[in-house]
Amino acid sequence: GAEEPGMEAEAPELPLGCGGAGGSPAAGRSPDGEERREPPQASVSNGGDEDGGRELVELKVIWNKNKYDVKFCLDSTGAELKQKIHSLTGLPPAMQKVMFKGLLPEEKTLREIKVTNGAKIMVVGSTINDVLAVNTPKEAAQQDVKAEENKKEPLCRQKQHRKVLDKGKPDDVMPSVKGVQERLPTVPLSGMYNKSGGKVRLTFKLEQDQLWIGTKERTEKLPMGSIKNVVSEPIEGHEDYHMMAFQLGPTEASYYWVYWVPTQYVDAIKDTVLGKWQYF
Repeated sequence: GAEEPGMEAEAPELPLGCGGAGGSPAAGRSPDGEERREPPQASVSNGGDEDGGRELVELKVIWNKNKYDVKFCLDSTGAELKQKIHSLTGLPPAMQKVMFKGLLPEEKTLREIKVTNGAKIMVVGSTINDVLAVNTPKEAAQQDVKAEENKKEPLCRQKQHRKVLDKGKPDDVMPSVKGVQERLPTVPLSGMYNKSGGKVRLTFKLEQDQLWIGTKERTEKLPMGSIKNVVSEPIEGHEDYHMMAFQLGPTEASYYWVYWVPTQYVDAIKDTVLGKWQYF
């Protein structure tokens, strides 16, 4: 094992690109003074087919009418692709439905489900902000409806009613007593107009449970149960008289309007018509 005189021991061979135990040798030369080759540098991908040895695939991700061109590792899982989609769209993975030949499995790789270059990945889902915007609280929606109703002009100002009210009070209108509620009289309520401007009278046949609406031409005999609702409103400028409608069907076209009803009989009319229909 002794060295021969005049012979130097060979320097141990070092791995390329790594320093020895006592430190790195001079750059470009080995310890024996000879020129040392640098190890080949790892290639850096700039969107090529491989990235550090990993094979990439080009995808077209489509979400909410937006398209994204993405290069993604073919050996990554569906769950990892969802994270990538999250970074692109802001859509949380839990709210994503990712489609490629059906629902994309999260546990399988893109290679396993045979994703190829140019494949279209469809994404369905809404961001949290979108969901909050759509799901408006019911209370707020109801408040909006009420506010909209309050903006509507009074019935007596609407064109269809003005053409009757502008005729003024009928000559034989019954006297009104403001601030008083009275029972229905035993005689018909008369001296009123209908929506055509013709004279109308109301007769309440309690023993027959009917309301008779009489005009010059004919008399309609309506069962109380056929009247769905009664609407009334004071006439602006003549608050001691009301305009009133009997709802005979499901739409507004089925309302029978009567004008210049004395205010003291309004509540009695509603109780008589609706009370029997609701409770008997």
